[in-house]
Amino acid sequence: MGTEVTVGIDIGTSSVKAIAADGDGNVVARARVPHSVVVPAPERFEHDAAAAWRDGPRAALAELGDLDVRGVSVAAMVPSLAAVDEQGTPLTPGLLYGDERGRTGVAAQAGTDDASGGFLGYVRWLHDTVPSAHGFWPAQSVANHALAGEAVLDTTTASLAHPLFDFTGWDAAVAGELGITAERLPRLVPTGWQCGKVDGDGPALASGCIDAMAEQLVAGADQPGDVLVLLGTTLIVWVVAHEGAEVPGYVTIPHTASGNYLVGGPSNAGGLFRDWATRLLAPSADRVLEPGAVPVWAPYPRGERVPLNDHTRRASLHRLDLTHDAAAIVRATDEASAFVVKRAVDAAVRHAGVQPKRVVASGGGTRVDPWVQAIADVTALPVDCVAVPEGGALGSAWLARIAAGLEEPTAMTEGRRWAQVGRRVEPRDTWTAASAPRYVEFLALSE
Repeated sequence: MGTEVTVGIDIGTSSVKAIAADGDGNVVARARVPHSVVVPAPERFEHDAAAAWRDGPRAALAELGDLDVRGVSVAAMVPSLAAVDEQGTPLTPGLLYGDERGRTGVAAQAGTDDASGGFLGYVRWLHDTVPSAHGFWPAQSVANHALAGEAVLDTTTASLAHPLFDFTGWDAAVAGELGITAERLPRLVPTGWQCGKVDGDGPALASGCIDAMAEQLVAGADQPGDVLVLLGTTLIVWVVAHEGAEVPGYVTIPHTASGNYLVGGPSNAGGLFRDWATRLLAPSADRVLEPGAVPVWAPYPRGERVPLNDHTRRASLHRLDLTHDAAAIVRATDEASAFVVKRAVDAAVRHAGVQPKRVVASGGGTRVDPWVQAIADVTALPVDCVAVPEGGALGSAWLARIAAGLEEPTAMTEGRRWAQVGRRVEPRDTWTAASAPRYVEFLALSE
């Protein structure tokens, strides 16, 4: 089993990550290909789709070296969309989650969800911009075409395009309202199924997946009371609950572990916010910070997703005084992200009867010790950081095993056997107590 190598590729906001794993989930090679995220205006958010979605996955795969690879699968953030020509070359920027061009026309009928509404709005805007485009493809489909010659999208990712996707296929009537035909959208294939072979005769290519779902498959946060926190460019919080209660402002979906549910959703108070805030500062490495000497951020430089669903929000820093320096503001940045986690946990406690036990953290942010420590301090929960931070890529490598016939088609949830804890971070009582009144202030600022 240990020699059956598969590759998972994760197209993230700031880079493409690739992991080659053996059958036991051991990483045998890894690669990272950086790319830029472009913010041409405060409410626009895009990629150079040719660089990030088409060329990046091939470059990451090549960087893994000469391996006997049995399968490949690509995950990516949602929603995303670009107009392409007949060769699959992007004709427009790749529009990303939260971009204002998703809030147009038919998209308004999909409600406030920036996944479903965003996708429909992107189709409308891209068709109006390039009406002669051959197709309109998400990042996964651009990558799949580059790897195997056909634009394919998995049905899990497509589900976030509802009602354009009606859970059986593309809805021709909704497509018509957007000004296109369904044939200009990718071919749909169930998640984890083989959709082709790399370069025609290479490893099996799986249909793809949402990055957050791929991370969840191998994180091991499967029991009620676990809190899965994905520390990427976007902060995603999923509280594992034993019942599917409605939690105001949050999303409740079935867990891949049968019988359980996930309560939470995405927030903009993740790595994008943290990187932006810390770039403004130059904290001293030898500064000893007092627990009570920290200001409070409203962490919304590009609006907020759950539970506020308000793209007009903007960031502000509160309760600054002459004792505060860069170190205090960086700590406030980490606490703001942690407050978002705690807000989701508290909502799940109130409305879904969850008794939180631990945080399971995945994503590149697990390498940032102060960020992880702040989440432990604020939530008063231990944080178990996964052993492989590139969870989206590792989970994709698991899906590649299914596509390659190395696992049964029903084995998607068995990816939990690859779950490993790299280290545990415990909360510090003094900091937990000091952050409590700041959390109350954060909630007031977020009303």
